[in-house]
Amino acid sequence: MTLMELKRQFLEYLEIERGRSVKTVENYDRYLIRFLVFSKIEKPSDLTEELVREFRLHLNRQSGTKVGGRVEPMKRRTQNYYLIALRAFLKFMRKRGVSSLSPERIELAKVPERSLDLISTAELTRLMNAPATDSLEGKRDRAILELLFSTGLRISELCSLSIDDVDLSRDEFSVRGKGDKVRVVFISEEARATIKSYLAARKDMDDALFVRYGKKAHVGAEARVTPRVVQRLLKRYATKAGITRKVTPHVIRHSFATDLLSNGADLRSVQALLGHAHIGTTQIYTHVTDAHLREVHKKFHTNKSST
Repeated sequence: MTLMELKRQFLEYLEIERGRSVKTVENYDRYLIRFLVFSKIEKPSDLTEELVREFRLHLNRQSGTKVGGRVEPMKRRTQNYYLIALRAFLKFMRKRGVSSLSPERIELAKVPERSLDLISTAELTRLMNAPATDSLEGKRDRAILELLFSTGLRISELCSLSIDDVDLSRDEFSVRGKGDKVRVVFISEEARATIKSYLAARKDMDDALFVRYGKKAHVGAEARVTPRVVQRLLKRYATKAGITRKVTPHVIRHSFATDLLSNGADLRSVQALLGHAHIGTTQIYTHVTDAHLREVHKKFHTNKSST
């Protein structure tokens, strides 16, 4: 069986048996195709450690993000996505009894600790108040901002919500996240009020919680907002609020997590609320406890030179 045939089986396995989203399967497909085009091999036995090393060199020499007038090389984190996909493919083949390179022979590149893009409390307040709620679009945008900060939802999770998913008589609802996993999120009084105001002003019959407006509102199969729509409105309101740094839906998610931790929430609870599969992913937010640690140090550490 050729590698292309095995790749097709692997992608079907990811979608059906592993329950991965269509987007995730598409990404794995893209990563693997790039490797197969580069390597020009067809048989699993032709996949060698030396070939993987050459592919890593190839990726390391590719252009990545454009910064100012120069183009940065592809980030190590991005390169690792290709290696993760290849390693998962090799594990799948081994499970099917296909002889090829051992997946353990592929090591990921070390990447610097991820830094967080955060906005201050004052900037967040200005952002929330930026939409003019005298229009239907403004009411929608205010509701989107409040819901993002109240729940820490991923942008894909927010865009996929339907009206029936959110029971406004309660302060919680279930959301289906990555890996098709369901978790409970909690909605603030402010978010609930803005959503009620928005829904009361709507005249359409669409079941999507948030729908598009403007010239391209009816372009495509659905009227519901897309991640691109939310990204653009955030950019527009950040500029209006006088925020110079880049503001994305994930920045609001970061603010949600750090707000919880800085107010005393434990890491495991924040992990559950964010829908992280691994606690290590949540640990990037622990920098917010630095101020607390400083107070502990001052209170309990004896200064020997003064005794």
